[in-house]
Amino acid sequence: MTDDLLTSALVIAAAFFGAALNAAAGGGSFLTLPALIYAGVPPVAANATGATALLPGYLASTWGFREDLGRPRAMGMAALMLVCLVGGGIGAGLLIATSNHAFRTLVPWLLLFATALFAFGPALLRLIGRHPEEHASGLQAMTGLFAVSVYGGYFNGGLGVLLLALLTLIGEVNLNRMNALKNAISAVLTLFAVGIYAAAGTVRWGWAALMLPAVLLGGYVGARLARRIPREVMRWSIVGIGLVMSALFFR
Repeated sequence: MTDDLLTSALVIAAAFFGAALNAAAGGGSFLTLPALIYAGVPPVAANATGATALLPGYLASTWGFREDLGRPRAMGMAALMLVCLVGGGIGAGLLIATSNHAFRTLVPWLLLFATALFAFGPALLRLIGRHPEEHASGLQAMTGLFAVSVYGGYFNGGLGVLLLALLTLIGEVNLNRMNALKNAISAVLTLFAVGIYAAAGTVRWGWAALMLPAVLLGGYVGARLARRIPREVMRWSIVGIGLVMSALFFR
């Protein structure tokens, strides 16, 4: 009984701090995925359940940036949403088709890749920066968005950094609109992916329900603290968490 309570407390804490990280900078799955696996949830189901629990945060963030939301320079909103749905659905299907053993083997590498994105994301954005008058073609933009959406449907970690890099490549220069688009894309592809997870019976609804109040509270607290904590401090804290979690899974 005591072990069950401690495990539940660990998952709730991971949901709270994971949602807070997502609201502030991203990286919430660095905490929720390991916590759910520790609780005995199979790796594939743990990934699907964590994404389901964290979904309300994406929806709330999209609503918060609604005034800044607009079509990207390289494609229309209808095309953008369609590509997100198709890519996110394919990623979710690939996750469901992956065995728990194979996904457990991939987890440390996925965490390490996402951690590297957080560590080198700003340098990457500077490296690929374009002049305001430059932008990718519609086909290039849709191809890049499709690839990122497949990744997001399969594994959510580092999705925000990938999307910001993609939007920079497309030719976006307004940070508020980039954040609005990032949140909208994350919400759409995750919502569709969660629907596929649910239809396949992959989501552990008991754990998701237990995490939901902590996610809502953590998302609010994280948004408030993000105004006070320097972004670099937050980013390197997430990198540290990612490295520790990667090392634990490599063992």
